[in-house]
Amino acid sequence: MSIWGKVSGGAAGFAVGGPIGALVGAVAGHFMFDREADPGIVFTIAVIALAGKMAKADGLVSDAELEAFERVFRVPEAEQGHVRRIFNLARQDVAGYEAYAGQIARLFMGNPGVLEDVLDGLFEIAKADGVLHPAESQFLERVADIFGFAPNEFRRIRASHFAPELTDPYVILGVSYVAGEEEIRRTYLRLVRENHPDSLIARGVPEEFVKLANDKLAAINGAYEKIQAERGLKS
Repeated sequence: MSIWGKVSGGAAGFAVGGPIGALVGAVAGHFMFDREADPGIVFTIAVIALAGKMAKADGLVSDAELEAFERVFRVPEAEQGHVRRIFNLARQDVAGYEAYAGQIARLFMGNPGVLEDVLDGLFEIAKADGVLHPAESQFLERVADIFGFAPNEFRRIRASHFAPELTDPYVILGVSYVAGEEEIRRTYLRLVRENHPDSLIARGVPEEFVKLANDKLAAINGAYEKIQAERGLKS
């Protein structure tokens, strides 16, 4: 069964409390969070919920974000109805998104890789119309702050999705222009480890999301290679 089938069949075994649980409960019955719950399902519901809230952030209500979500996550046609119901309930207004983000931060405390995966998904939805609107940027920056990411880490994550920062290798790695060789190397190795597809699969991220990690990993490798070339460093 795909992750989407698990979401639609959540009432049979999965449950999550808090604002996310209330949202899903409105669609599929009563849910309560259980530590044994499939983390992939929690991740997927979290992304649907926050993506719906962000779709309302710029004040424009359109299907572009929902269509982008279904395209990025390759939602099977048979599951689109379930996903759309959750998404549409979440995007009725932007209010309450901080509670959603706070619950997600608590669910994945100590696992920043998953929290970054959620932000990556949101950035991909924000790109639906080719523009990062100020309200969307503010929304994403606040979510990143709730997740515990420092400003330079937020810039790094944003840089992997939006130009012109896509061309700045220091922003992509989230390091200072005066950072030493060892600091840059340690940061690079950590980012490769966190964004490697095997790491995502191990931490329960849905298979549908791994392509984004591959794209991000390519950007990280490219940035490190560019810094090495600029500084004349050995591989």
